[in-house]
Amino acid sequence: MDVGELLNYQPDRGATRSREDDAGEEDLRSAKHQKLSSVRHRDGTGAGTEGGADMKDSDDSTVDRKKILEKLMDQDEDDPEAEPVDESSVKKMILTFEKRSYKNQELRIKFPDNPEKFMESELDLNDIIQEMHVIATMPDLYHLLVELNSVHSLMSLLSHENTDVAIAVVDLIQELTDSDTLNESEEGAEVLIDALLEGQVVALLVQNMERLDEQVKEEADGVFNTLAIIENMAEFRPGLCTEAAQQGLMQWLLKRIKAKMPFDANKLYCSEILAILLQNNDNTRELLGELDGIDVLLQQLSVFKRHNPSTAEEQEMMENLFDALCSCLMLPANRERFLKGEGLQLMNLMLREKKMSRTSSLKVLDHGMIGPEGADNCHKFVDILGLRTIFPLFMKTPKKMRSAGVSEKEHEEHVCSIIASMLRNLKSQQRSRLLNKFTENDCEKVDRLMELHFKYLEAVQQADKRIEGEKHDMVRRGEILDDNMDDEFYLRRLDAGLFVLQSICYIMVEISNSGLSQLQQRVHQILNLRGGSVKVVRHIMREYAESIGDGKSEEFKEAERKRIMDLLENF
Repeated sequence: MDVGELLNYQPDRGATRSREDDAGEEDLRSAKHQKLSSVRHRDGTGAGTEGGADMKDSDDSTVDRKKILEKLMDQDEDDPEAEPVDESSVKKMILTFEKRSYKNQELRIKFPDNPEKFMESELDLNDIIQEMHVIATMPDLYHLLVELNSVHSLMSLLSHENTDVAIAVVDLIQELTDSDTLNESEEGAEVLIDALLEGQVVALLVQNMERLDEQVKEEADGVFNTLAIIENMAEFRPGLCTEAAQQGLMQWLLKRIKAKMPFDANKLYCSEILAILLQNNDNTRELLGELDGIDVLLQQLSVFKRHNPSTAEEQEMMENLFDALCSCLMLPANRERFLKGEGLQLMNLMLREKKMSRTSSLKVLDHGMIGPEGADNCHKFVDILGLRTIFPLFMKTPKKMRSAGVSEKEHEEHVCSIIASMLRNLKSQQRSRLLNKFTENDCEKVDRLMELHFKYLEAVQQADKRIEGEKHDMVRRGEILDDNMDDEFYLRRLDAGLFVLQSICYIMVEISNSGLSQLQQRVHQILNLRGGSVKVVRHIMREYAESIGDGKSEEFKEAERKRIMDLLENF
């Protein structure tokens, strides 16, 4: 086995061998040549070949090339012709790539209407691109790709007239940016990612995806690998999400998600990338809103109103779209778009239909109604008879939700948060309708509220005991309890049930200040019967008031704290 075979070994693609091989090799290249001679045109972008299968086998399984290379190296260690893959051989490989790329470009310009003249050079170019996959096993040498300007050359090939060449480059970049590989050499990864971003790689990738026909297996794989590149880079450098979205990616994702095509792996991947772009990023959330993305998400989710996803993959896509919608609703401007797009009506119907989408629709309502920005949505929810939907869920956690893998805590957290948001935001008639719900059937909803209060109070008290024990052990060991540790402990308390408990206590305080005496009497009666304490409720609410309004203005924080303290005075 010569070094050419070793470097070109590619399972599931057909091994790329040396051009100086035996006569059988010449026959193979002749067959390839015939298949690549047919040229296709698409969207005025130029000529391409119909021989995609020559460049990419239909089997889309990924292979750990490093392990395979090591295995082959072990097998051929006695071969005197086998050369080690080092800096020198990589430079030689890059130089060969540059020469072949230039030659192919030259021949295409010289003979634009005669594919026979440039097909041989195109095959040579594809061969060297396949050989370059070995560089992905050595991220320490990525700097050579940048120093020798090969990153720029590779990116220019993304707009190559032959889409098969562009797909081969996408496959190579995907492997070079694999997250495991990038983590092996942070320095090499930084250099490569910087060069890719400097050349606006996302814009080029999006332009390439625009011309690909996903009805062709190889081109659908090209789209999938393109999305993998974006995911790899976003994982390594989350800050690029805004730039990527603005370079046409957000628009393409929305277009692809709403395309009337059968569900497939690419649509699932699009939903995943969209959720990643929107995570903790107001810039991308705003962009999605401006592109009417809220309507796109609602339209896609409306399918699951009366029908469950048919596969686990489709269910994953549904959850990704719900996550994307929740992220968008963190931006106040998108709350209005959600309201106008009748998102509340859709979520309310999903809650009533009792399908898989019910759990996530509850989460969306929580995000849409929380805070003062959710006031309009709160009023509209009451107007569309949402109280008839939410209170049965408050009274009892449905068994279907438990079987769907949703914990009681998660369900009760969202329901209590929604009711607390309505009590905070509702005015006049709608507020009266909400308070009247608590008086129905001999104040049964107050009884349920108090049941939840003691349930989560106990959970938080147990968590507090564990944390106090840990603090005691840390002090005994001489460790310092800094602000970071305090924040970590507070997050653990929230996770243990403090957040739900705060919502419950807020509801208790609000209804006690409603002017309906029977509600306040019932709350205090049950507190006394079960050995509860008004002091404990006040302490929880003061702690809540101190931590309120993260990311809000100081004026808002102060006004909200004063409002809560005023409520506590009359509790």
